[in-house]
Amino acid sequence: MNRAQLGAALQALRVASGKEAKAVARGALMSPSKLSKIENGKLAPSATDVEAMAWRLLKRIGVHKGQQAAKALEAQMYMLRLFQPALVPGLLQTPEYIRAVLQRHNLSEDSLTRTINGRLERQAVLYDNTKSLRFIITEPVLRWRIVPPQMMAAQLDRIASISRLPHVDIRIIPLGIHQYDIANHAFVIRDDRMVTVETVHAEVVVTDPRDVGHYIKKFDGFDRVALSGNDVRGLIEGIRDEFLREQETG
Repeated sequence: MNRAQLGAALQALRVASGKEAKAVARGALMSPSKLSKIENGKLAPSATDVEAMAWRLLKRIGVHKGQQAAKALEAQMYMLRLFQPALVPGLLQTPEYIRAVLQRHNLSEDSLTRTINGRLERQAVLYDNTKSLRFIITEPVLRWRIVPPQMMAAQLDRIASISRLPHVDIRIIPLGIHQYDIANHAFVIRDDRMVTVETVHAEVVVTDPRDVGHYIKKFDGFDRVALSGNDVRGLIEGIRDEFLREQETG
């Protein structure tokens, strides 16, 4: 992500948050003119600048507008690396799975529908072959019963289908393999410049190059022990068949 792309992503994030430029600049302890130069790609922001801006914006965006912000960031990136030990990643979710996940936020039906549509719109990035999209998930993600068995089977079919795209790499860490690291929490690395970590109450934005490097190292460690290619699809299909048998006998 170059200077112009980063500026455009930060501007899109600000617009999605609904905050005026002056308010963002004040919160990030910078002048409005500096913010304008950053957003227009005339000035390269420091890691501290990006963290100050992105953290405040992501904190206030909310679930629906958060989809717009994520879409804006994904439009500017060239590589995404996502580790998820608990849920199917949002970009791979079916509509039914998305609804089940989002219902825990106690959203109104209108907000829930808009958020689901926003996430589905984001999934268009999966078919952009100019980007490299890498996902690592753990086997329990495939077994965690977010939706009924038949819907879980459909969700697993979607993951297997997406895994065949040439620019998408989906890997799975099986339960039976010896582990050298701990799957603490989910995280997303966009290019080599920004990491977002979703906590219970907010998203944490990491931009310091040393800290980003820690997440890249952790991702690469999981990558080395994960299944890939046909092995991934074999594992997925086996678990899917278990769900289908349960549906038939239920």
